[in-house]
Amino acid sequence: MFKKVLIANRGEIALRVIRACRELDVQTVAVYSEADRESLHVRFADDDVCIGPPPGRESYLNIPRIIAAAEITGADAIHPGYGFLAENAEFAETCAASNIAFIGPTPEQIRTMGDKAAARNAMQANNVPIVPGSPGPVEDADEAQAFAEQIGFPVIIKAAAGGGGKGMRVAKDADEFARSFQLARSEALSAFGNGDVYVEKFLVRPRHVEFQILGDRHGNVLHLGERDCSVQRRHQKLIEESPCPVMTPELRQRMGDAAVKGARAINYVGAGTIEMLLDEDGSFYFMEMNTRIQVEHPVTEQLYGVDLVKEQVRVAAGEPLSVTTLPPMRGHVIEARVNAEDPQRNFQPSPGTIEVFHPPGGPGIRVDTHAYAGYKVPPYYDSMIAKLIVQGGTREEAIARMKWALEQFVVQGPATTIPFIGKIMHDDDFVSGDVDTKWLERNFERFKD
Repeated sequence: MFKKVLIANRGEIALRVIRACRELDVQTVAVYSEADRESLHVRFADDDVCIGPPPGRESYLNIPRIIAAAEITGADAIHPGYGFLAENAEFAETCAASNIAFIGPTPEQIRTMGDKAAARNAMQANNVPIVPGSPGPVEDADEAQAFAEQIGFPVIIKAAAGGGGKGMRVAKDADEFARSFQLARSEALSAFGNGDVYVEKFLVRPRHVEFQILGDRHGNVLHLGERDCSVQRRHQKLIEESPCPVMTPELRQRMGDAAVKGARAINYVGAGTIEMLLDEDGSFYFMEMNTRIQVEHPVTEQLYGVDLVKEQVRVAAGEPLSVTTLPPMRGHVIEARVNAEDPQRNFQPSPGTIEVFHPPGGPGIRVDTHAYAGYKVPPYYDSMIAKLIVQGGTREEAIARMKWALEQFVVQGPATTIPFIGKIMHDDDFVSGDVDTKWLERNFERFKD
């Protein structure tokens, strides 16, 4: 086992990794920007190093400074968390070249699955269903339109390298296609430095269902069930739950087998997720793989009783997985992301000082957060300040528990998404489970004040 792990991240995920390492009797190092000097991950780590000014490119994305921090503190491993450098193959390679273990998959696995077109090809070669589309990046608008007409409109044009909803445009028909293609390409180039795009069939009302994958260096690969992430806006998830409301044992078997097959195809090591689109007719398609721990990993932890972060650390240290078969489910789990954003102003970020912070408690309630009364939410990073996870014996009980927990959750200062999520919990569509990835955008007006 490692002696000291540096966490190349901030906020609640940094605290989450610190907690896991403490339970494994492993020391931790926090790195922080000047804006995060008063953050809790700095306070609770065994050691800490300031790595630069607030902008991410000068601190949390600065590979030489992070490697230097690991070397001067004697860290023998680095956990990247999620975001920032978590899916950066160059960073994983630099760690290896510096004799520091990277707590995650190999650089080759990150590189293969980080390129959406390469990932599609890898899945297709192993008989994992993929959404019909171009086999790789298209050369120009004419070639792209030929593929679009072949598979049928509507289609979606996607950046080959990227995520977070950037470099994605839907074309409903041939008349819209040329403009959508140019917009997607220019946005991809601006956001990722790579203008390559590919074309896919656009599913009108799919659910976003992801499968949690774990793999080790001893040949073990398994899934730990699914998470339904369909309540989202602009491809950003707001609510996640498990089990998926429309899942059946037979469908879980088929989707889970496909997810494991996809992970085995690249001999995946560590924690990751196979993201799928589940169509209304029960068809499902591989969308992408995230080669890191997910924001919503607590949903799976609560449902199956497996500490995913500790599994990551153990696997990176060369140990086998502590679980090799899917454990029994324990009820139903829902997670809500609490962001310092104002839903009434198109989710505009709301940085500033938190004057009052009172998280909920009680049976079946978990709060992962780095916030506290007096904490200043910085304007430089993701606006999430907490994750509220509830567990109930049934979905109905979990929803009731989430409603109560949201009522107890008091944050004064910045605007937050708490009231907005509360309205969703009372909505008939959500309560019945009748949602899809565009449901919130179609019905947004009814959740406004």
